[in-house]
Order: sequence, then C-alpha cells, then structure tokens
Amino acid sequence: MSPYRETADVAIPELAGLQRRFLLIGAAGAVVSLLGAFLNLTQFLQSYLMAYMLCLGVTLGSLALGMVHQLSGGAWGVVLRRPIGAATRVLPVMTLLFLPIALGMHRLYSWTNADLIAHDELLQHKHLYLNTPFFLVRAAIYFLVWNTITYFLNAWSLEQDRNPDPRIARRMQHLSAGGLLGYGLMITFASFDWLMSLEPHWFSTMYGVLIMGGQGLSAMAFLIATVVWLSRRPPLDRIVATSHFHDLGNLMLAFVMLWAYFSFSQYLIIWAGNLPLEIGWYLHRSHTSWRLVAVGLIVFHFAVPFVLLLSRAVKREPSLIVKVAAWILIVRVVDLFWLIAPEFHQTGISVSWLDVVLPLTLGSIWLGCFVWQLRGRPILPVHDPEFEETLGPIIERGAPPRPSHG
Repeated sequence: MSPYRETADVAIPELAGLQRRFLLIGAAGAVVSLLGAFLNLTQFLQSYLMAYMLCLGVTLGSLALGMVHQLSGGAWGVVLRRPIGAATRVLPVMTLLFLPIALGMHRLYSWTNADLIAHDELLQHKHLYLNTPFFLVRAAIYFLVWNTITYFLNAWSLEQDRNPDPRIARRMQHLSAGGLLGYGLMITFASFDWLMSLEPHWFSTMYGVLIMGGQGLSAMAFLIATVVWLSRRPPLDRIVATSHFHDLGNLMLAFVMLWAYFSFSQYLIIWAGNLPLEIGWYLHRSHTSWRLVAVGLIVFHFAVPFVLLLSRAVKREPSLIVKVAAWILIVRVVDLFWLIAPEFHQTGISVSWLDVVLPLTLGSIWLGCFVWQLRGRPILPVHDPEFEETLGPIIERGAPPRPSHG
C-alpha cells in the first residue's frame, strides 16, 4: 500500500503514545481543577469559560477553514485537510464539555439573578432573550447545527477516500456554502450569549465578527504547528514544501490583520458614539491595571506577529513559523482572558492559578482527542479534487525530504 494511503497511526506510529500522554496530562489536570472547583467554584467557572472558548475556537475555526477550502480550493487546504478534519471531529467532546458552563451559568451571568432583574429596567427589557430556558435552547441549536455540518462533511470525506466520484466533492461544496452561513450566524449569537452577556448592559454589533476572527486565527496557528510537526516525519517530509508554509503564513498574517481590524473597529465605533451604556465595557479595561493587558495585546497579538509574518524568510522556514504560531496561541489565551476576567475583577488585574491550569487541562484533553481522530484516516486526501494538481507532481518527482531542524 502507498504510504500516502496508510492511516496516520500506521504511517506515524508515535501518534499512539502522544495521544496517551496528552490524555494522562488532561486527566491529572482535571483532578487538580476539580480541587479548585471545590475551593472556589465561581473562579473555576470563569477560568473554565476562558479555556473552553479557546478550545472551541480552534475546533470551529478549523471547521470554517475546511469549508472555505471546499469552496475555494488550493494547495494550502490539501495539506491541512486531515488536521482540519481531525480537529472538527473533536466537536462532540466539546459539546459535552459545555455542561459545566450550562450547570454553572447562575454564577457566571448576572442576568440569571431574579432580584437584579426586578430592579433593573434595562434587564427587564432584555429578559425575553436573556433567560435561562431560552439560553439553553439556543445553545442546543448552536451545537446541533455545528455537529450536523461536521458529521456530513466528515462522512462524505471518508466516502471520498474510498470513491473518487466527483459528485462527492460537489456535495461537500454545496454543504459548505450554506454551512459557512450557518457557522457565522451561530457563532455570532453564541458569542453574544456566552461572552458578551457577561456584561448584560453592554452590546457591540462587532462582537460576533471579532470572535470569528479570533477563532480563525487560533485554528490557523494550531494547524500550522501541526503541519510543521507532521512534515518532519515520513511520508509528509517528502510532500510538504516551503511554498506550502509560505501560503499558510500568508493566511495567518491575514487573520492577524483581521483580528486587529475588528478590534479597532469596535473600539472606534464605541468611542465615536460616546454612549454611557457602550463605553462602560472599555472604562474598567482602560482606567485600571487592565490597560497593561490591552497594550500588551496591541504589541504582542498584532504588532509583533504582523512584523514577523511580513518576512518571507520566516514564513518559509518551518522552525521559525512554528514559533510564531505557538506564540499566537499563547496570546489568544491572553485575549480571551481580557474579554472575560475584567467583568469579574473590575478594579484591576487578578490572575488565578486556575487561569493557567484549566487552559492546560482542556487543551491536553482536546489534543488527546485530536490525535485520536487524526490516527484513523489516511495521512493525505488522495481523492481530493486538488490533490493531483497540487501534490501529484511532487510525489512523481520523488522530492527529497527537507532538512530536519529538530
């Protein structure tokens, strides 16, 4: 059998051990985190929400990128196709992991407090939307839509591995066209529900696209790190070329700029409006020690990655671009921390040990599930319509593996 048609666990045997290590780390972190929940349940839920949104962002961002590739084609999507599919198939696990948020919502969202609503005219007007039963119904709809799209795209992808019928690719394209619309609508309302309603008096029409931009950036950074790791092992060491990393680096640069554009646009619109209900969200982020985090995000979430990714040398060198991708994933955690934590600590920066342990815990569990899903499919989508055009010539030439950088 061609090494490109072997399942990933056959082609790369070390994946099995990697999966066990991630799940063991996740299990150990879960035990420690449960102790934190026993000591301070409210802080546990705040930190859990941040960690959950990071992992969900990589999952849904990968789903969106996969649908974009189905519609646009291109070599970048062929080399990412398997990691994208594996990431999206973690979505059922993320659905289950939403339960702590659903069960603990009364400690997270002030609008669940009946006494507060009784004395707040604005919350009374919003109560038709912001109420517990409707919140849970909406969450169920979000996950139903996302899981349905994920199920059919992955089922048809598996069918395509066995049968090169071009009608299968057209089916995935048609679903992706509507799926991107469904993803955009669902994540917009989910971001309103799960993040923006932490401050129920505040609203922003830019918030949904800001979260989408962050998810796309998180997914792209993770996928680049994954492809770099895979490209140092056979058979992909003879397939993935510097031009692929260059394309992926350009896409990551585009998402860095999109995130910055959405963030600045939200601030500019609210600053220009100068309305009390809108500016409050920024006041306790800019007039307390939280402004240090805001400045840090401008520098390290935008300026530094932007400058580095302008360099052709950085984008074409795997050992360099993977460092940029890893850095972006770290600052994505900080960005989510900045979106969530100030609502509970409005007087200044407050960092709990759970803010570190829970992202590591959920991240390890997510990675363990990701590797598990990656192991079960061929390492390359040989029947992808773009495969022969983008990778076929490389395979035929038998290009030598790139030098390993460790």
